[in-house]
Amino acid sequence: LADAMEMMANAMAQEAVSRTANREAQEARRDGEDELRLERFKNNKPPIFNRGYDPDGA
Repeated sequence: LADAMEMMANAMAQEAVSRTANREAQEARRDGEDELRLERFKNNKPPIFNRGYDPDGA
């Protein structure tokens, strides 16, 4: 009985480690996607504001 409990505890611990690793990998991929989106935006030559606030000129 003690061996079965120990095996179950080990399996649960391994599952928790696996879930944590998967979650961290997803977050890392998401961060990389955000950086790619920013680079794509910069490469499309977004408008640059050279002057101050001018509602009449808009």
